[in-house]
Amino acid sequence: MARAGGHGMGNPVNVGIAVQADWENREFISNISLNVRRLFDFLLRFEATTKSKLASLNEKLDILERKLEVLEVQVSSATTNPSVFN
Repeated sequence: MARAGGHGMGNPVNVGIAVQADWENREFISNISLNVRRLFDFLLRFEATTKSKLASLNEKLDILERKLEVLEVQVSSATTNPSVFN
């Protein structure tokens, strides 16, 4: 059914403006989508790196804790038996 004025699709200028606005909206959405994907990829890499570094630190702390326990036992035995150092 034709609109008043004899234009079946509306004013060509208005259609052009609508197409341009639609194109800009799609481009904007595409940019947001791309940036969300980049952020997600960064967060995945960050998580993996952080987990790896934390695991390494945890291993080092475990080693230090074991060494500290040995030292505590040595100090404790030295204070209860000072003749060991004479």
